[in-house]
Amino acid sequence: MKYENLIFDLDGTISDPKVGIVRSLNYALEAHSYETRQASELCQFIGPPLDHTFSSLVESSDSTLIQSLVSKYRERYADIGYAENTLYSGIPEALRQLNEIKGLRIGICTSKRADFAKRIIEMFSLQDFFCFVNGGDVGIEKWQQLEALLEEGEITQNSIMIGDRFVDITAAHKNNLLSAGVLWGYGSEAELTQHNPLHLLKSPDELTRLMS
Repeated sequence: MKYENLIFDLDGTISDPKVGIVRSLNYALEAHSYETRQASELCQFIGPPLDHTFSSLVESSDSTLIQSLVSKYRERYADIGYAENTLYSGIPEALRQLNEIKGLRIGICTSKRADFAKRIIEMFSLQDFFCFVNGGDVGIEKWQQLEALLEEGEITQNSIMIGDRFVDITAAHKNNLLSAGVLWGYGSEAELTQHNPLHLLKSPDELTRLMS
């Protein structure tokens, strides 16, 4: 078998979270008396950890302020933002086909909190496809999440990280894992190719080719 584990990012890879994330970011900014931003400007922040996002948006490294912004964001996201999410066409079919491969374990590694991630995949009735859902939090980098999954034996070195942003690719490489970039999310082809993923996929139906 080509890989023992397929590790999926969530936002921009399994589903499109744009509406919920943009509205929740602006909700937090407005609550702290900052100007709200256009969706086109905020899309670049879909994927990386929230503390990095708010630090860039308000141009501050004040940990108290950043934590307050994250908390306010999550206030709205937990109530309605997570549900303002759209499943990418072709994802359920690809996951179903991959799940038919004996011995293959499929999981999620996302920068968002695990409880939010689980609510999203349950909303789309995808929970049975995944053996694990690994989520992050403020101060935790995605490469550290992958490192922990390796240390815990949840994944092996014969794994591939699949995601739409550079953080997915660099996190994999830092752990000596292979990577696949997807072009239906929020990372551009230029962003992804700069970090040398082994595969670059143009549509969800190409996911099954990873195992061929």
